[in-house]
Amino acid sequence: MFKKLFGNKSTAFNVISPLSGKKVALEEVPDPVFSQKMMGEGVALEPKDGYVFSPLEGTIVQLFPTKHAIGLETKSGAEVLIHIGLETVAMEGEGFEAFVSKGDKVKVGDKLISFDLGLVKEKAKSTLTPIIITNSDEFDVQVVEGVELNAVSTPILSVKKK
Repeated sequence: MFKKLFGNKSTAFNVISPLSGKKVALEEVPDPVFSQKMMGEGVALEPKDGYVFSPLEGTIVQLFPTKHAIGLETKSGAEVLIHIGLETVAMEGEGFEAFVSKGDKVKVGDKLISFDLGLVKEKAKSTLTPIIITNSDEFDVQVVEGVELNAVSTPILSVKKK
């Protein structure tokens, strides 16, 4: 009842690019789990360096032991997965360093993970980094126009609670 009276101001937000690089359509990712949107709606990024920053204000809800992927949740309940490279889990954490832990509160621009881009190019299937809204069935997710991305300044996704 109170939401109807006062509105819910935290239901729409932008996901800011968590790294610098080039935007790639999710459908072009050479992994069907991402390209067929089995994990959810989103976009992929081709990184130009090895730094991942928080793309939003929220809470770290998952940090994989191998540090190749991290999950965040917003106040509106959107769950965002950042998956660095493809088949990077096989690297068993080599070349990855995390700066946050599960339960940490983060804001846009906080450093989350660093990784050795050269090592990922050498050992993984791809450096493409999907950014997915894993509960996108609850949200309207739109990819923001533009190709070249700057970390912590370029919006990549517009997300609104359905």
